This record gives sequence, C-alpha cells and structure tokens, in this order.
Amino acid sequence: MNARELEKCIDDFGTDIYRFCLKLCADKTDAEDLYQQTFLKALEAEWTLDWEKNPKALFFSLAHNLWKSGRRKQARRNMIAPCSNFDDETETVLHSEESIEEAYLQKEMAAEVRQIIQTLPERFQVPLILFYLSDCSIEQIAAIIKKPPGTVKSRLFKGRSLIKKRLEDAGYER
Repeated sequence: MNARELEKCIDDFGTDIYRFCLKLCADKTDAEDLYQQTFLKALEAEWTLDWEKNPKALFFSLAHNLWKSGRRKQARRNMIAPCSNFDDETETVLHSEESIEEAYLQKEMAAEVRQIIQTLPERFQVPLILFYLSDCSIEQIAAIIKKPPGTVKSRLFKGRSLIKKRLEDAGYER
C-alpha cells in the first residue's frame, strides 16, 4: 500500500475507524494511539487494496487485532510485574504504622486464594464464593444450589481445608 492509497482510505473511512478505536479503548489517548498504529501498520504492510471488495473491513479487522494484541501484551506484563498508580488509599498505607511488606503479602495471599478458589471443583467453589464474597447465609446457599444446609456446611469446610492445604504447599504459613 502506498501513501496515496492510505490517504484516500483515511479520507474515506478514517472517522469510522477512529470511532471504532474509541469504542474499543474507551479512552481518547489510547484510541488515538490505536488509530495511528492501524494506519501505520497498513502503510508498512505491502498490501494491494482491492476497492471492489470491502477495504474498510480490512482496517476494522486490523484495528481489532492490534487492540487484542495490545491487551494480551498488557496482561502478560501485569502477570510478570503488576503496575499500579499511587492513590489516596496507598498513600495512607505508606504513612501508617502498617508495614509495606505486610500489605503486599496480604494482597499476594488474597490473589493466591482467588486463584486457588478458581481451580477448585465447582461443588466447593460455588458455596465458598456465595458465603465469603456474596455474604449469603448457609440457608440461602442451600436454597440456591438446592442441597441441604448440612451439605453446604460440609462443602464449606472441605473447601476451606483444600485452600489451607494448597496455601501451605505454596509456602504460606499462618
């Protein structure tokens, strides 16, 4: 694709592509970056546009693929080294008597527990989520999963035991 063809594409359907980028990113600066990346990638690629077919769809798919690729890249980076901004809550933690290491270890343990819960079988996972995250009573959980309250109590106990065992295996101690 040469510069003249790209300029014609930008004139013909650039605003539609920009709107699409805005919907994907939900942020103006990210949308502008994605828009520029889309047309830059099209310029770098040695495509020959067939104006009989739908070249607009080509740019939509290119923008979508670049957006997905960027999200995957960001997710991989966050798994390796999470990045967060300082906010008021973080600053109060930093200035309080609570140590930074303790706060970090608590967050790390909470993430580990969430991960363990996701790997548990559904029969343990659902009661644990309903009881601890949704604050449902044992009777409410029994009604939701259509099991007796004794079964719910048993599954909560077994789920907690599995979480405790896996945390100990991972090196966490009480």
